[in-house]
Amino acid sequence: MEMIIHDWGSLVLRWIHIITAIAWIGSSFYFMHLDASLRKRATLPTGVYGEAWEVHGGGFYQVQKYTIAPHDLPEELIWHKWQAYSTWISGFFLLIWVYYLRASLFLIDPAVLDMNPVVGAGVGMAALAVGWLLYDWLCNSRIAEKPALLAAIGFIYIIAMAALFQRVFSARAAFIHTGALMGTIMTANVFLNIIPNQRKVVALLKEGKEPPAVYGMQAKQRSAHNNYMTLPVIFLMISNHYPLTYSSPYAFVVVGLVLVAGALVRVFYNERHAGNGDKWWTWGVATICLLAAIAIGALTVPRLRDEIGLAPLPDPVVIAKAEQAPQHVVDVVVSRCSMCHAAEPVWDGIAVAPKGVRLDAPDTIARNKEEIYLQAVLTRAMPPMNVTEITDSERRILRDWIAPR
Repeated sequence: MEMIIHDWGSLVLRWIHIITAIAWIGSSFYFMHLDASLRKRATLPTGVYGEAWEVHGGGFYQVQKYTIAPHDLPEELIWHKWQAYSTWISGFFLLIWVYYLRASLFLIDPAVLDMNPVVGAGVGMAALAVGWLLYDWLCNSRIAEKPALLAAIGFIYIIAMAALFQRVFSARAAFIHTGALMGTIMTANVFLNIIPNQRKVVALLKEGKEPPAVYGMQAKQRSAHNNYMTLPVIFLMISNHYPLTYSSPYAFVVVGLVLVAGALVRVFYNERHAGNGDKWWTWGVATICLLAAIAIGALTVPRLRDEIGLAPLPDPVVIAKAEQAPQHVVDVVVSRCSMCHAAEPVWDGIAVAPKGVRLDAPDTIARNKEEIYLQAVLTRAMPPMNVTEITDSERRILRDWIAPR
C-alpha cells in the first residue's frame, strides 16, 4: 500500500504542479505581451497610458492601462497571484515527496557528499530560503540602480548556486534545486514585492493620494526578472528525465547556457510585442547556446576511467534483431538493475518498473540496449546513487556488449 500511495502521490502532485504552472506562465506571458502592445491614442481618458484591442473567442476586448487610478476605482479588482502561489506550493511538496522522502535514491550521492537524509532535506530547504534573501538584498541595494549590472550579477549568482548544489547533492538533485531556487525567487517576488506594492498603490489611490513611483518601479523590475527566468526554470524542472543534461561535471555551465538561451527567446518576443521589430539574431545566439550545452553533455559526461569514450550506439536495426542478451550481460543487469526493473520490483518504495522498463530477462534486456547504454554506461545515472554498487568492470561489460570499440 505504501508503494501505491507514493506513486499516486507523485503523479497527483506533479499533475497539480504542471496545471498551476501553465496558469502562472500563461498569465505572465499574457501581461508581458499586453504591456508591450499598449498604444497611445489622442482619444484616451486622462491618466490612461495606453490601450490594446484584442479579439478572442468571437468577442472583442478593449484593455486600458491606467498610470493613476480612475475616479471610480471599483471594489472588485482581479488579483493575479494564486497561480504563482499554487505553483510554488505544489512544487515544494513535490520536492519533498520525490527527493526528501526518498533521499537515498534521488537526493544524496555518497560519492559527492554523504549526509543523513534529514540533514540533506534541511540543507535543501535552507538553500532556497537563503538564496531568496541574497537575491532580495541585491535588488534592494545600490546595484539595482543599474539594471544591466544587476542582471549580470544575478546571472553569475544562479550559476554559482548551481555549482554549489553540485558539490552537495546528486547531479539530478542539483539541477532540480537550481530550478527550485529560481522558482522560489519568482514566487517570492510576487508574494513579498509585487502584490504588496500593488496593494499600497491601490490604498493610496483610494485615499486620493499619489503613490510614490518607487512602488511601480520595484514591481516592474521583479516582473521583468520573472519573465526572463521562466523558460530556464521549465528546462531545469523537466531535466530530471534526461541525464545527459545534468551528469556532466560542468553541469553548472549548462545552466548558464540555458539561462542565456531562455532569456534571449523572451527578448525576441518582448521586442516584437513592443513593436520594435524582430530581433532574429536572438534565435541564432540561443541556438548556439543550446548546441554548446549539448556538446558539454556529450563530451564531459562521466566516463569509465576515460575508457568509455564516445563509441557510437549500434545500429537500431541490429538492436531490433537482437533477441537475447548474452548470459554474462544478463548476470550483471539482473543483479544490479532488476530489483526495480522487474515485473514485481522488490526494492522498497518501487511499485512498478520505472517507465515500464523491465530488465529481468535476456529478451527484455536486449530490447533496452540503448537505454542501458545511456543510463548505466555513458551518463552513469543508473543505478541512482549507485545504490546497487555496480562496479566499473561491470559497466565495462555492458559497454563492450552494446558499443564495442
